[in-house]
Amino acid sequence: MITDLIEMLFSVAHGLLSLFWWLVILSAVFTTLSSFGVLDTRNRMVWTIGDFLYRTTEPALRPIRRILPTFGSIDFSPLVLLLAIQLLQSFLGRIHGAIVFGNVQGLFL
Repeated sequence: MITDLIEMLFSVAHGLLSLFWWLVILSAVFTTLSSFGVLDTRNRMVWTIGDFLYRTTEPALRPIRRILPTFGSIDFSPLVLLLAIQLLQSFLGRIHGAIVFGNVQGLFL
C-alpha cells in the first residue's frame, strides 16, 4: 500500500518535471522565433501563448540569468535549467530506487 503511494508520488514528480522540460524548450523556441520576426506577437493568439510560456518559465530562468554572465544576445539560461531538470530527475530516480528497492548504494554512485 505504501509502496503504491510512493510510486505514485515519484511518477507525478517525474511527469511534472518532464512537462516543465517541454515548457522550457517551447519557450526558448518561441522566443527565438519571435525575435527573428517569424512569429507575429501582435496576433492575440500568438501573444497569449508567448505570455503563458513566459509566465511559467521565467520564475525559474530569472535566478539563472542573474548568475550567468552575459554573452551578448545569446541566452544560455534555458540550457542550464534543462540540465538542472535532468539532474533533478536523475536524483529523484536514485531516491526512488533507494526507497522502493532498498538500493542505498545507488544513491552514492
